Amino acid sequence: MGTAATFDPAAEHRETRAALAAAVARAARLLDEVPDLDAASGLPTWTVGDVGSHLAAAYLGYGSAVAADGAVDFAALLPDGDVPLAERIAAMNAVSIGLFGGEDRARLGESVAEQGEAFLGATEGLAHDAPVALPWFGEEARPTVATATGLLLGESLVHGLDMARGARLPWPIGQDEARLVVGQTMPTTMALALNERRAKGVSIAFDLVVKGGPRLAAVVDDGTMTVTRDAPPRPYDCRITAAPVPFLLVSFRRMPIWKAVASGGMRAGGRRPWLAARLGRLVATP
Repeated sequence: MGTAATFDPAAEHRETRAALAAAVARAARLLDEVPDLDAASGLPTWTVGDVGSHLAAAYLGYGSAVAADGAVDFAALLPDGDVPLAERIAAMNAVSIGLFGGEDRARLGESVAEQGEAFLGATEGLAHDAPVALPWFGEEARPTVATATGLLLGESLVHGLDMARGARLPWPIGQDEARLVVGQTMPTTMALALNERRAKGVSIAFDLVVKGGPRLAAVVDDGTMTVTRDAPPRPYDCRITAAPVPFLLVSFRRMPIWKAVASGGMRAGGRRPWLAARLGRLVATP
């Protein structure tokens, strides 16, 4: 059955930082070129300017959390109690679009560049596996700096696409960029985003093969999930093989799975290939 080639986590983190720096600069230029910030974006109910404000706020939030500088009062933004990850992120998203309003709205490109560079500055020199407290993931969760960097790369690429769709401007996403997002984030975030209610009583082992990139073993077992990169060989119920960009866009709900399949960007196999569609229902997104 085989496994994916092993990888150098420190080197991949450096590549992700470089990709994030390039994506931040691209997003800032895109916002400077947008003719109408009030135009509808690729996201329902959000304008292009709303998406730009959210992106700047995401950089600010991650940078503040890593630096622990108190610039963002997360306790005031997040819902009380032990609520699912999707609800916590949705609450943050609702607030984020208003953080860069007023005069800042007219200089969103500059704000995105400033906040993105601030995150890269705050994490420069930190070990890729250093744990960080990201409050929206919950009090106990401690993702690594590498995961946080990969998450912001994903935010940059996907929200750049949202803005570009609204502005009718080009926004290419490279296969290598998408591979980095998948490899750096999904071993951590898929398990955190599991819909425990839907996963109760479920036992499925997924083999997720990203062409030219990471291979993930995602095992659901009665309300829990473990995701392992480059796992030893084992029997799987369903294998999903995908090109990096379609996998990224389907994961972020920016492309319907039928379109990814029809275009040849994704296919299911293994003993029970019909279970592929179930993965998207088990892992929640806000």
